[in-house]
Amino acid sequence: MTYLVNDPEHFAADALRGYAAAHPQHVMLAHGGVVRSTETPQGQPALVIGGGSGHYPAFAGWIGPGMGHGAPCGNIFSSPSASQVYSVSRSAENGGGVILGFGNYAGDVLHFGQAAEKLRAEGVDVRIIRVSDDIASGPAAEHRDRRGIAGDLVVFKIAGAAIESGADIDEAERVAWKANDATRSFGVAFEGCTLPGADGALFHVPEGEMAIGLGIHGEPGIREVPLGTAAEVADLLLDGVLEEEPERSAGGYQGRVAVVLNGLGSVKYEELFTVYGRLAERFAEKGLTVVAPEVGEHVTSLDMAGLSLTVVFLDDELEEYWLAPADTPAFRRGAPDSSARAGRTRVHTPGEEAIPEASPESREVAASIVKALEVLRATASEHQEYFGRLDAVAGDGDHGQGMAYGSRGAAEAGRAAVEKGAGARTVLLHAGDAWAEEAGGTSGALWGAALIAAGSVFDDAEGATPAHVVRALMTGSDAISRLGGAEPGDKTMVDAIVPFRESLAAEFEASADLAASTRKAAAVAREAADATSGIAARRGRSRVLGEKSVGTPDPGAISFSILMDALAELFGSATVENRP
Repeated sequence: MTYLVNDPEHFAADALRGYAAAHPQHVMLAHGGVVRSTETPQGQPALVIGGGSGHYPAFAGWIGPGMGHGAPCGNIFSSPSASQVYSVSRSAENGGGVILGFGNYAGDVLHFGQAAEKLRAEGVDVRIIRVSDDIASGPAAEHRDRRGIAGDLVVFKIAGAAIESGADIDEAERVAWKANDATRSFGVAFEGCTLPGADGALFHVPEGEMAIGLGIHGEPGIREVPLGTAAEVADLLLDGVLEEEPERSAGGYQGRVAVVLNGLGSVKYEELFTVYGRLAERFAEKGLTVVAPEVGEHVTSLDMAGLSLTVVFLDDELEEYWLAPADTPAFRRGAPDSSARAGRTRVHTPGEEAIPEASPESREVAASIVKALEVLRATASEHQEYFGRLDAVAGDGDHGQGMAYGSRGAAEAGRAAVEKGAGARTVLLHAGDAWAEEAGGTSGALWGAALIAAGSVFDDAEGATPAHVVRALMTGSDAISRLGGAEPGDKTMVDAIVPFRESLAAEFEASADLAASTRKAAAVAREAADATSGIAARRGRSRVLGEKSVGTPDPGAISFSILMDALAELFGSATVENRP
């Protein structure tokens, strides 16, 4: 468990602030993360690497010469928001473009992708590297579709070394993908991790057993087997990784490997060394030469009891970059010359956007929207533990936290905008940005996009009718379906959204009664959400665990239906004339 906490909701931000204060020679705070304390050399590509907090040293610990230039850091196990990724990237970029690196998770793909689009629209050359080293999360033929775990370290180390040696963005991107495609990881867990402020672990491994194929966001393994000795665990990990060893060839891979034995948080160094002793014997037996092995904590999962093995099948180029100097708070090798680097002169900070002028009618609608946001906030907070329990079965257990944080951020941002005279459209735009930033993760990106899309239905110069509210609900739902890419049957929010939309459209057309139509549609959505318990997940993190999700409904579908029902209750208690 986490013993030293001020406020669990601010744990990640508090830790990041303290980390930056402890390493001023390497990093400084930027909006949503850290950047190097020295300016990126003019024309050098900026390697911006990030993800959720709770994994230290990943990712903030790897910022410095020879590795990363900046790290956007989300909440615990949640992707940083697009705004955070954008701000860190803007602070790090200095004319050479940006390479965005992250583990291949849906929330990161969405948020980093949205930031990339904004940067590209401003003329910045952006490339994206999704680390996908975990062999337990997909077949070998679909290596780039797997999730990223401790392979993040070697991919970003090698990419950073290429950049330090003078590679331009095209060359650095090529090297990064080459490193990713040569990297394989496999892990086991003995007990789940506990979120800051929580009473217990996200999952438990039965006594005397170990979970095979752990995730680094608190996801349980894909199966449990009897707990072995240190040597037996070493054999299991190595045999699993070497199933995908490439053929040896002149000028290519010739049996030289980089190795990372990674502790997840509670397995101590002496235990890791015991395991590595067996690994060293096995590598030698197989005629494999280990190059600069790393044994320790590199990509953790709070206090999870577990470990993972990462192997990189090296050629001469990858080996050169693996051995190259690096100087970061958490990873040092040699001593790159940073004496000539200029001190930082700028850090991007999101400016306060001017509030467009709004009519009295639109401001009245905006006030009603804030009431709706407050209802979503209260409902998400009330069900936070329930949503988290559902998500812990086959996910990382943070859905309740994400929904609570996101809805709180949206309500606060909406109220602040109203106090400045904002109209309906502007309130929803501010609320959507805040939901995405506060929640992070997949659901944060999708709910944020839904609010922003809903804002397009309203106008800062006009009032609104119940028909506008229905269109806003439909438009927001459409945005979730479009951006998430899921279809009915994938066991996602979409399983509840599609019947909700169909019911809402039909009911409102027949009755023009906003409250009754929304209530009926929410009930249909809840029925569809409950039915997802019989489906094996096919998308998102839960897909990795497949059949483990059967018997439990999708948390995103459940939370959507519950929040829509809360809105229906609000509509029913209000006098709906020419405003929501």
